[in-house]
Amino acid sequence: MRPILMKGHERPLTFLKYNRDGDLLFSCAKDHTPTVWFADNGERLGTYRGHNGAVWCCDVSRNSARLITGSADQTVKLWNVQTGAQLFTFNFGSPARSVDFSVGDKLAVITTDPFMELTSAIHVKRIAGDLTEQTEESALVIKGPQGRINRAVWGPLNTTIVSAGEDAVIRLWDSETGKLLMESNKDLGHKKAITSLSKSRDGSNFVTGSLDKSAKLWDTRTLTLIKNFVTERPVNAVAIAPLLEHVVLGGGQDTSAVTTTDHRAGKFEAKFYDKILQEEIGGVKGHFGPINALAFNPDGKSFSSGGEDGYVRLHHFDPDYFNIRI
Repeated sequence: MRPILMKGHERPLTFLKYNRDGDLLFSCAKDHTPTVWFADNGERLGTYRGHNGAVWCCDVSRNSARLITGSADQTVKLWNVQTGAQLFTFNFGSPARSVDFSVGDKLAVITTDPFMELTSAIHVKRIAGDLTEQTEESALVIKGPQGRINRAVWGPLNTTIVSAGEDAVIRLWDSETGKLLMESNKDLGHKKAITSLSKSRDGSNFVTGSLDKSAKLWDTRTLTLIKNFVTERPVNAVAIAPLLEHVVLGGGQDTSAVTTTDHRAGKFEAKFYDKILQEEIGGVKGHFGPINALAFNPDGKSFSSGGEDGYVRLHHFDPDYFNIRI
């Protein structure tokens, strides 16, 4: 598997997202400039200029017409994917950490960080079809728990919102009323901050990665713990394969704690696990620092990773990957 190295960011990567068709890959980094690439050959198509801070997260609409990005500059922006034009800016009083379009793209869920006197919050915004009618009003604001919410995504049929973050608890909210429906079991759940959350293709389950050196698979409707994947270092990024029953984890220690032996020991590889048996089946090395972002192409035939080293590595699977037997 020869990776394609994509160098377009000057700072560490924070998030990767494929569009629905799997032909475009969007990358976010701490260098203020989200970038779009061709997903087959890694050619850079363009950048989205306008943020003044690290861009933490992005999502792309179902028809690949609009991109939404959340940034440390306290704004969330809507972009025209094709032209790179800014369509609308939502302003917040604190950094925007996570963004996610609902099914149908009529709503977006946005999380904001605790900042000065503000607590963390989950905002639901209506996204107008005609952007001349777009307003900054929130359809719903849920005042969050203590600590940062690192990720919030829509549950099945947009009826719920799943959130997770620094307090290591996963919460299920009613997306109409903002009522807290459920919390994950503290004894079974993560022991340290949850860094990442990624849904399966059909949305029926999701996987969370945590600084407690594990990833866990949960049922979206009941928050029942299904599987547990244990590794020997903090997990910063997780993704579920759309084709095979695989989960991929990426991470590594904070750059401050890294020694030269970590790189040689392969501490920065993307590790693949069997989703059912919970066993490690292989790893992909290459990054010179912790992995912060992982994404599978919707066709299941390739995946990409983004690291602290500023590179996006694009991997097309060899044919024998699809015949792995444990």
